[in-house]
Amino acid sequence: MQKKSRLTTYILVALALGIFAGYLANLNLAKPVEYADYMSLITTLFLRLIKMIIAPLVFSTLVCGIAKMGDASEVGRIGIKTLGWFFIASVMSLSLGLVLVNMFRPGDALLGHMAATTAKVDIVTTGLTLKEFVTHLVPASIVEGMSKNEILQIVIFSLFFGSAAAAVGEKANVMVTALDGVAHVMLKVTGYVMQFAPIAVFAAVSGVIAKSGLGVLQTYGVFMAEFYFGIALLWVLLIFIGFLFLKGRIFSLLKELRSPVLLAFSTASSEAAYPKTLEGLERFGVRNRIAAFVLPIGYSFNLDGSMMYCTFATVFIAQAYGIEMSLGQQMTMMMVLMLTSKGMAGVPRASLVVIAATLGQFNIPEAGMLLLLGIDHFLDMARSATNVIGNGVATAVVAKWEGELVDPLKTGELADAPLP
Repeated sequence: MQKKSRLTTYILVALALGIFAGYLANLNLAKPVEYADYMSLITTLFLRLIKMIIAPLVFSTLVCGIAKMGDASEVGRIGIKTLGWFFIASVMSLSLGLVLVNMFRPGDALLGHMAATTAKVDIVTTGLTLKEFVTHLVPASIVEGMSKNEILQIVIFSLFFGSAAAAVGEKANVMVTALDGVAHVMLKVTGYVMQFAPIAVFAAVSGVIAKSGLGVLQTYGVFMAEFYFGIALLWVLLIFIGFLFLKGRIFSLLKELRSPVLLAFSTASSEAAYPKTLEGLERFGVRNRIAAFVLPIGYSFNLDGSMMYCTFATVFIAQAYGIEMSLGQQMTMMMVLMLTSKGMAGVPRASLVVIAATLGQFNIPEAGMLLLLGIDHFLDMARSATNVIGNGVATAVVAKWEGELVDPLKTGELADAPLP
């Protein structure tokens, strides 16, 4: 069995064992919350191990990718194509969430059961205004941006740094070669960290089940089923659009993304899957300079699953309070979410933060967030996996547009350089 296949199997086994262990802990322990707290330490440790990889990996791969392009006009052309795809995907995801929530009306079933409007929610509700978004875009210090894993800020700095390295020419070759070495070292570190993934998956799932019990899945079963149906439909749309450009190779891409998608689903963190996604895209045949350029930008601008959830959950809460939103209000809300959902990658419970900010702008009680807190982990699992699929397809399609997609089986070529 191949190494990556074994890891996938181990994660699936850990997922099943986590549900079983969490159920037993919920039934038999006097204080299952304490068990959940201990398990959260393991999950936090694993996610911190992943986070320590993100900044140097994004910086080194993105700078190398831009430096290898050399021509600033080429960077601009690829950037426009990338952002154009992200804009279309964002509109599609937000619109799908609105259509489905109005079709299913899941909030109607909770009328009379919602939290009091004065209830407090442990979420910072300050959203990103246009001013805050623009000032957040550029780092005051790249060291600070890296220390906080602000992916968008790292991307902005890397764009300038990589463009400057390309403009300098031969004098920068030694530095670019060194950064290419850093990227390969970080991918090797990723391999070491991934050995702990099954343990982290077990801890994350068992902790949530121990704290809330299986009953939380039953109570919100209809809502979760409808949301997961929406996620499945979004997958179909993304894969279909990918098929239009990649033809039969889309299935090879999905095979390469299987492991990072499962990791994102199990840990409820698309960020945790970033290094494995980058590796999978290069194995698929996306040249390193394209994958290293498009994927980091996607993590800030192309969170398809999270965006669909934002519209779905916001209108769901309004329905639960008996608040009817007109078509105009819903379209306005979608445009607001188009802005506020950007640059939130790496923020804990980012979707909840965005939703909380949106509720306040449309006079929907923020206490309605309490309806979602108990099951947010399970919803986050689906949207994190979808974010990986969306960014994987986007990167492959942009590579196809640029003629930078090779077939390793035919050429023996593996995306510019061998992976560690």
